[in-house]
Amino acid sequence: MKDTLDPADGAALAASIRSGATTAVAALEAALARAEEAKALGAISYCDADLGRAQAAAIDKGIKGRPKLHSLKPFPGVPFLMKDLGVPAAGFPVVCGSASLRATAPETDAELARRFKTAGLVPFGVTTVPEFGLALWSEPAIGPIARNPLDPSRTPGGSSGGAGTAVAAGIVALAHASDAGGSTRIPAACCGLVGLKATRGATPAGPDFGNHIGGIAAELVISRSLRDTALALDHCSGSAEGYFPDPDLDGPIAPLLDQPVEPLRIGVLLDVADGKAIEAERRAAVAHAAEVLQAAGHTIVPLDPARLAPLLANAELVFDRIICTNLARNMPDLSKVERLTAAVARRGLEMTARDYQQAEVTAVRTAHAMWRLFDEVDILLTPMLSGPPLKIGAYSFDHDDVALQWRRMSDFAPYAMIANIAGTPALSIPHGTDADGLPLPVQLIGPMASDGLLLRLARSLQRAVPWSFATTIAGLPDGAA
Repeated sequence: MKDTLDPADGAALAASIRSGATTAVAALEAALARAEEAKALGAISYCDADLGRAQAAAIDKGIKGRPKLHSLKPFPGVPFLMKDLGVPAAGFPVVCGSASLRATAPETDAELARRFKTAGLVPFGVTTVPEFGLALWSEPAIGPIARNPLDPSRTPGGSSGGAGTAVAAGIVALAHASDAGGSTRIPAACCGLVGLKATRGATPAGPDFGNHIGGIAAELVISRSLRDTALALDHCSGSAEGYFPDPDLDGPIAPLLDQPVEPLRIGVLLDVADGKAIEAERRAAVAHAAEVLQAAGHTIVPLDPARLAPLLANAELVFDRIICTNLARNMPDLSKVERLTAAVARRGLEMTARDYQQAEVTAVRTAHAMWRLFDEVDILLTPMLSGPPLKIGAYSFDHDDVALQWRRMSDFAPYAMIANIAGTPALSIPHGTDADGLPLPVQLIGPMASDGLLLRLARSLQRAVPWSFATTIAGLPDGAA
């Protein structure tokens, strides 16, 4: 696997730790120092430095005692942050950005957290999210407000906003993220990072987080490189209880990143039929990405946004009913939550079993329609965002209009929810910058189990428009890559 296209990343830091150029303890101390320097960015909502130090020290001891074992791990000693929403990790409380939940730390790891740790990652804190993940910005009333390192007056996105902030600021090389309506891809898009929503079922969600939002959520990481994302997926996917291995997904992806992609039919969407129009610079980024792929031998198939409009509307309906009913089930006391959160829960309480059943049927039909679309094209190329990251405070939770909240989210990232409802993989990557130096992200969506293909195709785009970062990763020795 060639390293020339990979910016200094978690794999590079791991290599430095394995070689003795630095240590896991030194890397963690650097991450803690960077976190303190960048505290005003609000990336971290909870930190346990001592727990992180103990894990890092154990890894340094392990590398000395069993170097061959640690050579098999993709990220030995690399500092890491969990998200305050999704699968829990032992010792780190999950309160979902809300004053309504007790800050009780679990004693055991969920399966995905266990896999993060067996990959060698060293969790030392939890990242900021909007209350219960109900926004594509991360400004919970309990604080802190997560800010975009590229422009602190703007959001890093949500709901994995703190994760995006932490990676973009170089506190960590990669961080845990989850995605039920774009919540991994949108922070990646806002911060110029890599965000993959993996195929439904690729990574484990149990035993605690489970399937309580109808299978629309997927969890993995936000990172700075395709290499780190591929390594994380390779290590964390498959072999879960009830998961039937798929050879297209369960084979190693990271070693194949630089393999040429066979000619594909790329369906291109430059705008949306309903909602907020895509701003010119973002349309141009998608058009340029299409030109790059065409030059690489792929066939470009322009698609009419009106064709996708019914599917996007269906996705929003399913998202609404699943999220509202889930929150209603989990929120017996609405007195300690933010106003919008309470409205979402009340909306869920008013929904009937018939409403929820209709949502399930709609989700299946939407997934089927996507399969039919993938009979005509192999991959979809879309805008990720309609415009630049929103200004901090642009929207608040101080209202009761749930439909307005969902519309704001759909306007901001119109092609995000469709992949969650259909279960397909979707990838956001940067493709240049706008006049203000903010990322111009594009999204690739593929059929089920095409995660590796999306990452390899993204490599072609990265080769044409390389990425760079203003900040280094904390603890990475100079010259490491």
